[in-house]
Amino acid sequence: MRDQSAVLPGDARGERSFAAERLLAPSQAICAYFARVEIAPPPVERVALGAAAGRVLASDAIAGEDHPSHARSTMDGFAILSGGGARRTIVGGVRMGSAAPHAIDANQTLRIPTGGALPDGADAVIPIEDVDLEGETIVMRAKVAAGENLTQRAADLRAGECVLAAGRRLGAPELGVLATLGCATVEVFARPRFGIISTGDELIDVAATPSLGQIRDSNRYAIGAALAALGAEPVQLPRVCDDADALRDALRAALDGCDAVVLTGGSSVGERDLTPQIVAELGPPGPIVHGVRVKPGKPTLLGAIGSKPVIGLPGNPASALMILEAVARPIVAACTGVTNDAPLTIDAIADKLFRGREGWTWFVPAKVRNAGGRLLAEPLPLRSSHVSLLARACGYVTLGETAPNVEAGESVRLTLFSSGGAPIERSQ
Repeated sequence: MRDQSAVLPGDARGERSFAAERLLAPSQAICAYFARVEIAPPPVERVALGAAAGRVLASDAIAGEDHPSHARSTMDGFAILSGGGARRTIVGGVRMGSAAPHAIDANQTLRIPTGGALPDGADAVIPIEDVDLEGETIVMRAKVAAGENLTQRAADLRAGECVLAAGRRLGAPELGVLATLGCATVEVFARPRFGIISTGDELIDVAATPSLGQIRDSNRYAIGAALAALGAEPVQLPRVCDDADALRDALRAALDGCDAVVLTGGSSVGERDLTPQIVAELGPPGPIVHGVRVKPGKPTLLGAIGSKPVIGLPGNPASALMILEAVARPIVAACTGVTNDAPLTIDAIADKLFRGREGWTWFVPAKVRNAGGRLLAEPLPLRSSHVSLLARACGYVTLGETAPNVEAGESVRLTLFSSGGAPIERSQ
């Protein structure tokens, strides 16, 4: 584990700027963070199955019985014993939702619908279009092998099987499985409460009209939407001015009422940037990473008070949201209890040069257009102070430290934003 002086290159060492040679790459920063912080597992609660979408499963889902519980037809047709002659006598039919009325022998058949229960004595189904009817007799025009046109017992789920593991985020497929298992209610992790504090004398309410030098407080809403998409419960807290006592009181109150805190602004190294020193004052481990070798978002702070994370994001809108999505996401995931948190990605062809910087990680927003079935990605100018930048982007391309450039015509992988992004454009 790196020593704290190596992880805190900025004002924690009495310097007035970040020392680039001691900044950590994003992956190193997250490793350093989890080496120092053990996030408490979220509490468990039970909710109705219909309210479980988007929640995180807190206990393994175990199949209590085989599914299907019996062999079922996958075609409308006739249940038969394979082999034997082509002529079979119809001796009744299978009704949906009921057991077969009786068994059959090699010379008999039962009409059977798609999904119907296979009768004893049958091992296959011949589709209705492959037979000729002669009164109460069928003449098969095709041979059918044993097991054909049916689903065997336990082909989907087997009794005792762990179907869904704890830590899985529940979507439509998972809810379908849980319903099949008979789970009218389900144990899920409680959503962690993430307090959101905007800092800065220049910020005003969104409904107010800015005077010269003022800006509307937009970051809190972008951060709140991203946190909600990641499975947390955003808690919007009062804005704080650039005052040490006010920030200390606000952060202490936020930690009392929330499981984690996200602050925007005040994480750089100027005289007004108070976040690192206040986090250090409130208790160990305090600031763990201050400054990351990344663009945008270099002045990011990752810390904790006890087991509660404190994430200090830059004040610039694009930087704040990008860092939460691309760097701090594993911290949010740990608070929710989720284990399957890989972000969605799409592959495309670079329409223009994606340019980074040797030795740094750059997150480059990009728009995507569909040109005759080919997805083309175009980098957007990286202006971290532009609030509209990420709204114009479909996602972002990560340029690594050793391969900082992607030439036009080369493949790129875009990571999609958790809470949406611009749609893929279609070339006219």
